[in-house]
Amino acid sequence: MNNTLRHLSLIATLVATLGATHVQAAELSPAQATQYAQASFREYFELLALPNDAIVPADIRKNVEWLEAAFRKRGFTTQQLPNDGKPMLFAEWPGADPGRKTVLFYMHLDGQPVIAEQWQQKSPWVPVLKRKNAKGDWEEIDSAPLFSGPVDPEWRVFGRSSADDKAPIMMFLAAIDALKASGDKPGVNVKVVLDSEEEKGSPSIGKVMLAHRDLLRNDAIVIHDGPMHATNRPTLIFGNRGAAMARLTVYGAKVSLHSGHYGNYSPNPAQRLATLLASMKDEQGRVTVQGYYDHVKLGDAERKIMAAVPDDEGALKKRLGIAKTDAVGANYQEAMQYPSLNVRGMQSAAVGDKAANIVPDTAVAEIDVRTTPDSTAAYLGKLVEAHIQKQGYHIVKGKPTDEDRARYDKLASFDMQTEGGDAAGTPMDSAVGQWAYTAMVDAFGAKPEPVRIRMMGGTVPTAEIVEALKVPFAIVPLVNADNNQHASNENMRMGNYIDGTRTIYSLITHPFTAR
Repeated sequence: MNNTLRHLSLIATLVATLGATHVQAAELSPAQATQYAQASFREYFELLALPNDAIVPADIRKNVEWLEAAFRKRGFTTQQLPNDGKPMLFAEWPGADPGRKTVLFYMHLDGQPVIAEQWQQKSPWVPVLKRKNAKGDWEEIDSAPLFSGPVDPEWRVFGRSSADDKAPIMMFLAAIDALKASGDKPGVNVKVVLDSEEEKGSPSIGKVMLAHRDLLRNDAIVIHDGPMHATNRPTLIFGNRGAAMARLTVYGAKVSLHSGHYGNYSPNPAQRLATLLASMKDEQGRVTVQGYYDHVKLGDAERKIMAAVPDDEGALKKRLGIAKTDAVGANYQEAMQYPSLNVRGMQSAAVGDKAANIVPDTAVAEIDVRTTPDSTAAYLGKLVEAHIQKQGYHIVKGKPTDEDRARYDKLASFDMQTEGGDAAGTPMDSAVGQWAYTAMVDAFGAKPEPVRIRMMGGTVPTAEIVEALKVPFAIVPLVNADNNQHASNENMRMGNYIDGTRTIYSLITHPFTAR
């Protein structure tokens, strides 16, 4: 039996014997979860009012100080972890029992930058409550009913970081409030780390964790980041793609030239760049760089799991406004298992009113490469560089010299990040995966069962964390899939906030047995 089939067999055995092989842990009812979630909403609004772009250290420190006070108020011991003026926050629930396993819960407190004028509200830093009107548009309503009285699960709070990632932090605190009030005992020792630079790629997470390895020591990590499946069913993810940035520059003449005098004579780097980029993908959207997909090995059993994820691809295409998808995978989930090569921006001279009649001197493409556990940034970068050379280009470091210009017809530079951009994965039958799956089933039931995703497309710094701490992980997203994270009008659905509180409570109260 191959490893994939063995994993599936173990998971099937787990599901079949779920009720007989573990002691039922304490759970929150929907009413209890609503009660404790609602009690945290005022704090949630306070936290959302704090700007948290990681490029502003003073704002990050304000967020850390606010959160440190919130954790301490609930009885946690805390410690700020120095990080070049943008500290991360560590918190630990007291009374650790050596007979219990320790779980480290990872979330992040920083957020994406904002362009205030793109938001349909007073300010991204003034959270508001909205509901859909009869026309299907979001309209602002008085937030007072959110803090007392019935909570409509379809209400949404709009504001930067309302979903990514301040909501999971507040759900966690609400779950702790419920645990303290109920008198239930935790099934695991609880540690928390809040990243302060996740939206900047967590450049220091590995260094900070290595420096505090003893403090952070644990048996498993749970990452509360990323969106749930679109069905809002409990979602368990076993890996994530990495993200590596690259810049490709094609050079023309030393300076931009008059297009009347030199068009048809001096090669145009913008045209050459377009041709070069076009050579990297076919009409079906598949990367044509030799060897790019070679390390990805998917068996029939794994494809069956991915096909079982309840994606509505017709609805997805309608929401995206596209008629046809790229043909990298047989479905959305399968497409996420392969490394991608994405042109995220191009520039050469100017457009619009500032456009001039010139042959540009350079053309630049910004590229992001989504890596997979079997295809690292270093490996993929070498393949792309070799492809560029096969198209007749001489690759230079920095600007080409006069000697380069005299000797080579096609000149380009290619600079790619090869550190910190790798993906991470964990076996679908891992002990931490089984523990999290059991907690979800106990909290919400087995039908429909939680959605299990082999690897999500988005990136969190899992690889760096796992490399530093050498422990298994699971990703448990809690926020609605349509939350507009990273964009204007980011929002958090209140039904997800309440369910997320239930999920975290169940995780905390379930004993974890590492194999």
